[in-house]
Amino acid sequence: MDINDLRSITTVLMLALFAGIVWWAYSAKSKAAFEEAGRLPLDDDELDVIQREQRGAGHQDK
Repeated sequence: MDINDLRSITTVLMLALFAGIVWWAYSAKSKAAFEEAGRLPLDDDELDVIQREQRGAGHQDK
């Protein structure tokens, strides 16, 4: 076994790994989790909501 055989095996393994990742990413099982993760930047953080509620309550007292 020389270096070219090792390179060939590595290429085939990396292609199989890439195909596996693509299959996993586009599988129907993962769709819901990825959609939820995609909405995370648009959702309000809990801390922001709590701070807004506290500021809103403070304005009502005045």
